[in-house]
Amino acid sequence: MHQAIQNGNVAVVTGGASGIGLEAARRLGGQGMRVCIADLAGEKLDQAATELRDAGIEVLAVPTDVADPDQLRALEKRVTGELGPVSVLMNNAGMQPGSSIFDAEQNWQRIIDVNMWGIIRGSQIFAPGMIASGRPGLIVNTGSKQGITTPPGDPAYNVSKTGVKTFTEALQHELRNTEGCKVEARLFIPGFVFTPLTARGRTEKPADAWTPQQVVDFLLESLGRDDFYILCPDNDVDRATDEKRIAWAAGDITENRPPLSRWHPDYGASFKEWLDS
Repeated sequence: MHQAIQNGNVAVVTGGASGIGLEAARRLGGQGMRVCIADLAGEKLDQAATELRDAGIEVLAVPTDVADPDQLRALEKRVTGELGPVSVLMNNAGMQPGSSIFDAEQNWQRIIDVNMWGIIRGSQIFAPGMIASGRPGLIVNTGSKQGITTPPGDPAYNVSKTGVKTFTEALQHELRNTEGCKVEARLFIPGFVFTPLTARGRTEKPADAWTPQQVVDFLLESLGRDDFYILCPDNDVDRATDEKRIAWAAGDITENRPPLSRWHPDYGASFKEWLDS
């Protein structure tokens, strides 16, 4: 377990009303942390807070749209004022409504505002106070494999999560080179997890998917190993397959192949042969 996860410390989880965020809040609260869950105002947030309180967790629920920097500043002010210095920040809020390259749906702005700017601004707003506290701290930013291998079909989501990867790498570099800083950053990369974000009308978990409980188990185990890239498998894709897919994507540049060659008619067979080798 990371040293920031301690009884009595404060954790903030955005997107905390459901899915991975709610499970993370439950598990952090189970370690004795005082937890703030931030999500859009509404019944989901209220129900999540009640569920956590019924489990004996001290919880503060704050309606927050992470796309609005002013709301993030208000969140930070309220949490530190009511609960104290923040030790763990999990920037987890995200959306995936689908997108197209020429933005026929007109949702690129919202996707990037939530998925990328919400994480960047959340880190920028909370980190200074976490550093100034002088205490061990942890910032976990939820990325995606789609931000690394960038498969065709949902370009706005891919762009947003590519930005999260790049930002979090730069954030960790900055933190480790800041004198006296005890705050660290981690990039959380879930696989296929059955949550409201991925359900798409399904009511039963697909066999290939992990549950939020499984992926948070993996997150906490990885934090205990001091991993930066927390690359989660699922019931369909193992670590070795992920590594090969990531290596092939990088090879498009080093081998001067066409972009997204894994899905290119002239390279698809070569990719499959290489993957199976």
